[in-house]
Amino acid sequence: MILIKHITAPVLFSAITVLLPASGAHAIALGNAQELAPHRAVYEMTLDTTRPAKGVSGVQGRMVFEFAGSGCDGYTMNMRLVTRVEAKTGQASMNDLRSSTWEQGAGRQYRFNSSQYQGEKLEDSTSGDAERVDKGNHVVVHVRVPKAKYIKVDGPVLFPTQHSLMILRAAKSGKRVLQARVYDGSSSGDKVYATTAFIGKKLRPGDRIPAKKIANDEKLEKLDSWLVSISYFDTVEETRETPIYQLNFRLYKNGVSRELLIDYGDFAIKGVLSSLEFMSAPECK
Repeated sequence: MILIKHITAPVLFSAITVLLPASGAHAIALGNAQELAPHRAVYEMTLDTTRPAKGVSGVQGRMVFEFAGSGCDGYTMNMRLVTRVEAKTGQASMNDLRSSTWEQGAGRQYRFNSSQYQGEKLEDSTSGDAERVDKGNHVVVHVRVPKAKYIKVDGPVLFPTQHSLMILRAAKSGKRVLQARVYDGSSSGDKVYATTAFIGKKLRPGDRIPAKKIANDEKLEKLDSWLVSISYFDTVEETRETPIYQLNFRLYKNGVSRELLIDYGDFAIKGVLSSLEFMSAPECK
């Protein structure tokens, strides 16, 4: 049985070259409430056949990602990834990963809920909330599912939308590397990731035109973009030299991503943007 493991969905848009103090991270969402465009994106997911795939012969699926809100009212993200994975033994499995989060605009509070199904059977689920305390020096997490527990995260740590904004702002300012610790509530709610993002040079409007055209493409083609690669490491396994997984994507100036590649090491899945719908953003009061 092959499961498509949980990925940090918000990271698709997931300091600068060093870590910012958590208190400084509080303000990153306040500078421009509409820096990230509310949108609904659909990606067709397939096995990347350009590299060896250990134990997997095929992947077919779809990911639906919805981002809404603003720095004033907070950000909501909903993601569903459904895939059919074919093993080289001939067996096939259906994976259904669902995730929803809410993040307070200034990064002080965060709520998370995720579940993973194998076929129609619920394999695992996680839910809880997190809050910054002690003037932002610590994050306290209250996990409710799968098992009630409290966790204290010391030192600088970012929530997903904060991380996304930092990557986008680093790209706009010409930075090439960004390192940060990220908490997103995955893996039973008790894991913090150490991340390293490498940002390519700016692609101007008209550069690297995608082969697949979709509705609203004209809006993306008018924007600058960057090729981004983020490696995720388990902070518990500090001696680990290889990432748990790596996420590559093309990031547009408005926060929309395309040309996805999720590399799990044994195999990789690519995502092609097939549908994009922009939604209205709430006005700050």
